[in-house]
Amino acid sequence: MINKLSQLLKAANISLTDQQKQQLVGYVELLHKWNKAYNLTSVRDPQQMLVRHILDSVVVEPHLQGERFIDVGTGPGLPGIPLAIVRPQSHFTLLDSLGKRVRFLRQVQHELGLTNISPVQSRVEEFPAEPPFDGVISRAFASLEDMLNWCHHLPGPSGRFYALKGVRPDDEITALPAGFTLEKMEALHVPELDGERHLVIIRRE
Repeated sequence: MINKLSQLLKAANISLTDQQKQQLVGYVELLHKWNKAYNLTSVRDPQQMLVRHILDSVVVEPHLQGERFIDVGTGPGLPGIPLAIVRPQSHFTLLDSLGKRVRFLRQVQHELGLTNISPVQSRVEEFPAEPPFDGVISRAFASLEDMLNWCHHLPGPSGRFYALKGVRPDDEITALPAGFTLEKMEALHVPELDGERHLVIIRRE
């Protein structure tokens, strides 16, 4: 699996250490093992997980600004865990309301020795942001409007919202709540992935 991961990273122009690659593969192995009992992802094949979960997450890293991030509705740790592995200097709070997912995240944290993640079980609107975050990240979490309404209290004044989307969500952009503005929309290149991927970056006005 490490060879396949190396090929994908090379195709995406991402360079990682051997330890980071081992951690990413270790995460996929844990996801595959726990998925049978916990039903954490609909992707069953570990090779597909490399494309649809690992690469799909790490291509976002160059666009992140800041050190403290929160991944809302992280599920089994996507994109938070791959991002924490490739961005060890930053800290990621992984927020999910389901206990079984948070148990899995704690197991990953323990087995991979990740010191820069904090798994938390909470509903996003009830989670206090003390201190505020530099970035709020979500992947397949909700519409942009819902994301901003539920997460508006999480970033600091210069913090940003990072929404991972498929096709360009132009309708959602036009429906942004008052006080928020689109900073940019990046088309992401994910090797071997069918379909479009976009990163929507939003900030306060």
